[in-house]
Amino acid sequence: MQLGFIGAGNMAQGIIDGLLNAEALTPGDIIIHGGHAANYEAYAQKTGVQVAANNSAVIAASDMVVLAVKPLMASDVIAEILPALQAKTTPLLSLLSGVSLLQIEGYLGTKNYPLVRVMPNLNVAINAGMTAYAANAAAQAVLPAVVKLLDALGETIELAEQHFSTFVALAGSSPAFVYMFIDALARAGVKHGLTKKQADKIAAQAVLGSGAMVLQSDESPFDLVDKVSSPGGTTVAGLLAMEAAGFMPSVVAGVDATIAKDQEEQD
Repeated sequence: MQLGFIGAGNMAQGIIDGLLNAEALTPGDIIIHGGHAANYEAYAQKTGVQVAANNSAVIAASDMVVLAVKPLMASDVIAEILPALQAKTTPLLSLLSGVSLLQIEGYLGTKNYPLVRVMPNLNVAINAGMTAYAANAAAQAVLPAVVKLLDALGETIELAEQHFSTFVALAGSSPAFVYMFIDALARAGVKHGLTKKQADKIAAQAVLGSGAMVLQSDESPFDLVDKVSSPGGTTVAGLLAMEAAGFMPSVVAGVDATIAKDQEEQD
């Protein structure tokens, strides 16, 4: 299968890196074009993926196309590529945050065009991503092929579009929250005598293992908290101190602010 990318920024490159790492596609299977030639040509030289002369050429050469431009550019880019899309009816995968399938159907002028809205996080680059997707009725025939590609990048979940803003907070933006948590843990370790390199490794591995435990266990995260917490022990003392400092409310506030911002951008 030939997979095209219109837009070749960080997320597009992360998806490509993940697909190549998983050997789901070869560099020769991927065609890209973007708004900044210096960036995407350097990336193509490094990875061996193909470069198209323009956006319409991406569509002409592809069996499926990922639309990875800035959301504000959606209307103009779709207007530009509309003749090429109509000539082939190439399924379109949209990475456009805040742009619904209904809006894209409006830009295309039809509900009968195969569209899948895809919301990944940057961890797809190392095949540890979390990706949500929603498809319109016209895309049902191609959806198994789309999901197979997404599964190569990590975990996937089908979500109603109304929940995409929440997904952005829990999966799209949360890696930054987790990186900050790891850094905070590590700096506390430095405070008590570890080197930053030692502390970073210890904290990151603890977070990695804890996430794996949640995914593999039938118990809830809070049940696992109880398992680590001995009566009158060190963990309980730490948990109570974190709660007194506002740990859980600060996490919820961060998620709320992310959702509010994402919904604001849709208005």
